[in-house]
Amino acid sequence: MIKLMLIDDHPVVRAGLRAILESFADISVVAEGADGTAALADHRPDGVDVVVMDLQMRGMGGLEATRALAEEAQQTGSAPPVLILTTYDSQADILAAVSAGAVGYLLKDAAEDRLHEAVQAAARGDHAFSSRVSQVLISRAQQPADTQLSARELQILQALTTGESNRDIARSLFISQATVKTHLVHIYQKLGVDNRTQAIAVAREQRLV
Repeated sequence: MIKLMLIDDHPVVRAGLRAILESFADISVVAEGADGTAALADHRPDGVDVVVMDLQMRGMGGLEATRALAEEAQQTGSAPPVLILTTYDSQADILAAVSAGAVGYLLKDAAEDRLHEAVQAAARGDHAFSSRVSQVLISRAQQPADTQLSARELQILQALTTGESNRDIARSLFISQATVKTHLVHIYQKLGVDNRTQAIAVAREQRLV
């Protein structure tokens, strides 16, 4: 029996996922939470095999919680793997989640059987990615290293699309404005653009954000 924990800030979504997942004989949902803190060792019940978690949530988000669980696994040798289940499919979100340590990444429109298979794979310690995520990872691997945007550059590019200033970005990422400017120079070079407007247009065209 796979013991599952569901983390999503929408109770209706959690209820729907519980109903779907517990329709499979080998899955039992043993705990739920409204943000990532519920998945941490101090709050998580014993014996959880897999954490199915949303990416963007009020409170602690999925990325921060995934990183914390990955660190817990390194320190203790035991922490449940994370399967991200979200509506976000940008390259920035996907690469950030995988870099944080997620073993799986599915979109919420995934078929029920595909979700079941992904949970089983995560419980075995295998990876489970949707076709969109696999395409992003393959494309990333095929890019020359000097043209790949780093996870930090993708974060900054994503912030540009929401209209954040250099000061806003620096504050939210806990870096200096000079560092933000340096990252922007590298982003423009890699995208072959000259300014923010062009960078945002290319990012959206290529679904980087």
